[in-house]
Amino acid sequence: MAFLSRLSRPQRWLLGAVVLLALLLLWFFVLRAPEETLPPPPNPWAGPVPVRVVPAVREDLQVRVKAIGTVAPLNTVVVRSRVNGILVGVHFDEGQMVEAGTLLAEVDPAPYQVRLAQAEGTVQQTRAQLKSAEDDFQLYQRLFTQNSIPKQQLDKQEALVEQLKGTLKNHQAQLEDARLQLSYTRIEAPITGRLGLRRVDMGNLVNSGDSQGLVSITQTQPIAVNFTIPENQLVAVRAAHAQAQAAGNKLVVEAWDRSEQTRLASGELTTLDNQIDLATGTLRLKAEFSNTDDSLFPNQFVNARLQLETLADAISIPADAVQYDSAGT
Repeated sequence: MAFLSRLSRPQRWLLGAVVLLALLLLWFFVLRAPEETLPPPPNPWAGPVPVRVVPAVREDLQVRVKAIGTVAPLNTVVVRSRVNGILVGVHFDEGQMVEAGTLLAEVDPAPYQVRLAQAEGTVQQTRAQLKSAEDDFQLYQRLFTQNSIPKQQLDKQEALVEQLKGTLKNHQAQLEDARLQLSYTRIEAPITGRLGLRRVDMGNLVNSGDSQGLVSITQTQPIAVNFTIPENQLVAVRAAHAQAQAAGNKLVVEAWDRSEQTRLASGELTTLDNQIDLATGTLRLKAEFSNTDDSLFPNQFVNARLQLETLADAISIPADAVQYDSAGT
């Protein structure tokens, strides 16, 4: 206590802080109970590796080329009106399958019916004029044989008959054009396929110069798949394609879904492109599928498998058993 009494107040505070720090260090490193050490979590790489053994089998082995493809309709048509007028009828449902020649819509036919009636009247009038001129020409021929009229009058009447014949042909052409324009008021499907979404509602004014059109039709039965192969597979594909054509057959192409777990459809290779794409070093191919069950949809992404040949009685193992390194398989 005498020692503490000789210290100043700040010195006593400093001494207390040093003693408190010493006690804390003694408790932390000596007197504190150690925490329980937990075992490390299980490591899947530290355990035994399961190995499954399957026998190699002798069977027919199909040699295929895998590629990424896109479904494309064989034909796509935007249905447009060929005449101007008010759309007075829409006779289809969106997404409907239609046959070629099916009535889709109607434009107001009244103005074109009037033009047709005018053209018919003009033709009838010209025919009457032609008949009168031909009767006069026959009369002038008899009079000319009797030396009752000069040759000039006969020639003039003959020229009038020929002129009216030409006028009649012109008016008949105008009549056919009026009849054709009237038929265009009935808008029919040009191909068989599936309709898209309607772009114009009934009551709107449509015209022949409208690029938007009324609706689009895509042919889905049959349908095509476009895919590409690398340049180094070109020789094998061309050889197999030529051999199949010589035998009157076509190479089989299968379309699989994105995950390659489900086969969507099976079709035939139809054609190869005429040049290799310099930017990608690939060649485009087209396959055709009947698609009667609508399993393929336009612009759908698919995995294409082109079957080149079948190796008979070949020894095969699962694909997962094949290991790859820098030298190959």
